[in-house]
Amino acid sequence: MPRVLILHASVGTGHKRAAEALAAAFSRRQPGEVRVEDVLDHTSRLFRLAYARSYLELTDRAPLVWGYFYTQTNADPNLAEITNNIRKLVESIGTNGLKEVLRAFQPEVIICTHFLPMELLVGYKRSARLVEPIYCVITDYAAHTFWTYTEIDGYFVGDEQTRAQLIERGISPQQIVVSGIPIDPQFAQPNDCRMARMRRDLPLDGTVVTLFGGGVDDDHVRQIVSGLMQSDLKATLVVVAGRNTTLVESLSDFISTPSVDLRVLGFIDYVDDLITASDLVITKAGGLIVSEVMARGTPMVIIDPIPGHEEWNADYVVSTGSGIQLRMCESTPRAVLNLLNHPTMLLEMRQCAQAAARPHAALEIAEKVIADLEQHRYD
Repeated sequence: MPRVLILHASVGTGHKRAAEALAAAFSRRQPGEVRVEDVLDHTSRLFRLAYARSYLELTDRAPLVWGYFYTQTNADPNLAEITNNIRKLVESIGTNGLKEVLRAFQPEVIICTHFLPMELLVGYKRSARLVEPIYCVITDYAAHTFWTYTEIDGYFVGDEQTRAQLIERGISPQQIVVSGIPIDPQFAQPNDCRMARMRRDLPLDGTVVTLFGGGVDDDHVRQIVSGLMQSDLKATLVVVAGRNTTLVESLSDFISTPSVDLRVLGFIDYVDDLITASDLVITKAGGLIVSEVMARGTPMVIIDPIPGHEEWNADYVVSTGSGIQLRMCESTPRAVLNLLNHPTMLLEMRQCAQAAARPHAALEIAEKVIADLEQHRYD
């Protein structure tokens, strides 16, 4: 297998998880040299902190400002060009470490799951310092103009709408493959609900509702949990806080009731089992998590989408019939009860999710990239 370099940027978790899913897929397809790198690890400390924190601070503290910026730069080509030029100038100052990665590893193909490394590589390609093929994997169900470069050798996208957006911006249709968003290849393997519940000490009978709250505002999670605990819900309620230790602490005053068995978890490595074991998942609309939930056919309630890309992902979930989206977290308990009290509706959502899911996306991307390289060698 060729030397494959997969680049991401640790802005949120989805881009990294997509890169890791691709690495696993390449290793399954044909073991060889696959390397995953966070491009921010090879930038100056000042650039790294500023780049990651500016996104996290905006989306957390001023989501409407972020949403306005995201929407306007996507809609106005002139504003997008000005913004791109400013970003490229800043990036050129603090990102020289990537060149050393390329020199040391000498990849035969490069795959980007974030637009930052893609922009840097396009710059190298334009100056003839890079000749290896570059592929872009878009990790949301829509493509911002930041992703659009005609120099990219191939795009992998989640759905037909994203493909149409790229074509409208000048990308050749032949360069675009609708693969789905790459998730861990394990989601392409069968997983039994009963066995998953046994492995994770969940009741074999009864309802299981999981709330992935690590990226949700702590106060909103508390409000949702409080509402569910005080409602007529009869279920095991699993709240996953991820690496958000403050969320775990903020929920410490909640205790189980005779009707609701509350379980608060920190970081876990069995997301697949938990999704499989659940009758309903409450989550934000990250491209990776919604793709994973759909892969297991579990109905979703989308909450707190970040303006911009997460709103697009939420729209995608709703448009496929795989879930519902709520604008106010106060509505969550009522919506959850309504869905659980209508099993036919839940069944339809499961069927829609299974029909729209692309659990083999990572493997399909690996197959396509390897096939392209083999064809290029014989041309």
